[in-house]
Amino acid sequence: PNLAVFFSTFGKQKSIETNPALYVPGDIVTWILPGNLTHIGIVVNKKSADGKRFLIVHNIGAGQVLEDILFKYTITGHYQYPK
Repeated sequence: PNLAVFFSTFGKQKSIETNPALYVPGDIVTWILPGNLTHIGIVVNKKSADGKRFLIVHNIGAGQVLEDILFKYTITGHYQYPK
């Protein structure tokens, strides 16, 4: 939640609609995970296996992973930093 406030204040807030074309490398995405846990990741320049969306680098406690999770959880924020 603190990072979402930071990126909303000092970055650019972007649409959270589920259109993969809106999410580009360098964008920061926040989600709400099961159990009402907040999460954050960065869109990178590698594409999903089907080529339809960029992958996400994130860490849910086991170190950094590169995954196709953009729309796996409910998106709560989408930012570009710096402005």
